[in-house]
Amino acid sequence: MTAPGWAVHDDGGPPADPFALARAWLPEDADPDRPRVTLSTVGTDGYPDARTVLLSAFDDTGFAFHTSAASRKVAELTAVPRATLTVLWPDWTRQLVVRGDVVADSPERSAAAWGARSEHLRRLAWANTDELADLDLARRLEAWAAQQVPGQADSWVGYRVQPHEMTFWAAHPEAPSRRVQYTRTPDGWTGRYRAG
Repeated sequence: MTAPGWAVHDDGGPPADPFALARAWLPEDADPDRPRVTLSTVGTDGYPDARTVLLSAFDDTGFAFHTSAASRKVAELTAVPRATLTVLWPDWTRQLVVRGDVVADSPERSAAAWGARSEHLRRLAWANTDELADLDLARRLEAWAAQQVPGQADSWVGYRVQPHEMTFWAAHPEAPSRRVQYTRTPDGWTGRYRAG
């Protein structure tokens, strides 16, 4: 195997453990360059909804992201606690899609994610409100310059997508792309190859 994405193309059947493949693809949680992922939810109006968030952390218990409790995504997850996360690598040769149930992340993990955020993103967690967005640029700049970060924002909440399905897609320079799709069963994970 010459690149992590090509594990999807290796002979001998899909790797047995999708989390092992995810660990090979995703950066360590301590890496400050967090992956940007598309979080898809069911909107309160019944239509699909999507936005980009940072993947805060990942382990065998799921894929974590953090946000403001006042956000639309939180209302949607409260109504329907299911989501899909899509990770697309910048070179467009790999994609990971995670579908599953969503649970609240622990306070300790949320605090760790807060501590790993940049100063800019911490300020944003305190200042980014609809009221601020409604102001003209001069007043938004003034409010931003005055914003202090006294500690973890009260609105800071975390969620973890616990996958029931994980699909890894990879391109290949000399062969058709293909996917390996894992589905959780009572006995563990089953994987099968699918067309790319």
